[in-house]
Amino acid sequence: MLLARVVDTSNAVAGTSSRKAKTALIADLLREAGPAEVALATIYLGGSVRQRRTGLGWRSLQAAPPAASTPTVTIPELDASLDRIADLSGAGSKAARAAALDELLGRLTADEQQWLARVLTGGVRQGALDAVVLEAVAVASGMPAEAVRRAAMLSGETATVAAAAFLGLEALGEFHLEPGRAVQPMLASSAPDVAAALLRADPSGGPVAVDQKLDGVRIQVHKDGESILVATRTLDDVTSRMPEVVELVRTFPSRRLVLDGEAISLDETGRPRAFQDTASRAASRDGSGLTAYFFDLLLADGDDLLDRPLSERVARMSELVPEANLVPRLVTADPAAAKAFLDDTLHSGHEGVVVKSLDSPYSAGRRGSAWVKVKPVHTLDLVVLAVEEGSGRRRGWLSNIHLGALDPSTGGFVMLGKTFKGMTDEMLRWQTERFNELATRREGHVVHVRPEQVVEIAFDGVQRSTRYPGGVALRFARVLRYRDDKPVSEVDTIERVREFSQTNV
Repeated sequence: MLLARVVDTSNAVAGTSSRKAKTALIADLLREAGPAEVALATIYLGGSVRQRRTGLGWRSLQAAPPAASTPTVTIPELDASLDRIADLSGAGSKAARAAALDELLGRLTADEQQWLARVLTGGVRQGALDAVVLEAVAVASGMPAEAVRRAAMLSGETATVAAAAFLGLEALGEFHLEPGRAVQPMLASSAPDVAAALLRADPSGGPVAVDQKLDGVRIQVHKDGESILVATRTLDDVTSRMPEVVELVRTFPSRRLVLDGEAISLDETGRPRAFQDTASRAASRDGSGLTAYFFDLLLADGDDLLDRPLSERVARMSELVPEANLVPRLVTADPAAAKAFLDDTLHSGHEGVVVKSLDSPYSAGRRGSAWVKVKPVHTLDLVVLAVEEGSGRRRGWLSNIHLGALDPSTGGFVMLGKTFKGMTDEMLRWQTERFNELATRREGHVVHVRPEQVVEIAFDGVQRSTRYPGGVALRFARVLRYRDDKPVSEVDTIERVREFSQTNV
């Protein structure tokens, strides 16, 4: 299959807002792909490439050679070229990579060059996310949509499932939950308070499980005899970084296990350390100082528990995992009791609770009403100090904003970090015009502005930072709205921000 066919479909998908139309366009292309091309076509239509790292960034793609006049490159040929580029390393690799890229781009048409540049820099905005692609795979292959989704859940790879779907139902049925092959984690939706979460998890008003939401690193641990795998929520293998978790799970009285949980760093009193401490330890080579807590059991001694109710999975888990390594849980139908549990959890230094239906199966990779998280939403009114030119899909807009708090001792502002999260396209257009009006100077891709625009920021916590002069930085900062109704003199102070750090929110 020619790459041009994929590019045309990708552009057509981007040009429609109809999910049904997107699905039909992708399904038509997948029907045309050969058996050896379905997986690649699926990856490309999803806006990515098979190679995890190519060494190619936005700068390397700017000076493209003259484009070919007619399309000749097939999708297997593109994949082979990217493989060769990704394999380059060592002395002289930069020049060799540039030469190989020029050779590849010279064989592509202008449309193909532009599409590849967008894919490699995360700029494809066609709305063909995994869910849509999986629907198209089901339509094109004639397989039941639920069978396709379940296979994807168990494999963690949409492209692999797409290839299997065209082989038939039996091939899809080959995907099982097995120790050693990580699956996508079940996700939680959000609710503004505990009462709303209880009602969403169980509309009948029956009892639910209320779990402490630990501010740690999500882990999925697989045990197969002496072999242990520890994977992150993105399915990356971090086994070598968490020896304490490995040794703990080896002591559990079951030869084959799959557990879902959190790894977290605690201080001498048992309170959670700042998230950055946990993240730092999890990223180190030995991962020492991490404690594992588990809240779900997916498989035990060969029994696949994914479709069993949570109540059964939890009961089985309590027989295998020491109580000291279980996430604290309250089973109740009483909103007041659940609220008291949330308050105790927050007082202990954790970030909230997750309310769970006791009847729910483990829906890997899905976010629904069976699990509902509740945690405080912290906000600050800050001032924009600078803004960065966007790249990828945000190229041409002013995007990442630099945030500042008031320093009463100087009357100036202290930078706390940057964010582009929470920005809609409409907001990006508005702020591009606004900050160009406020611009005072440019340094590379950074546009410094007069500190006049107030912005309301939501964040999950405050952490220590040597990067910024105030000694603190916001965690997971995201834009809620711009406050034209508030003068800069009323933005939050650096002392106020530091108070959040001291309470370990």
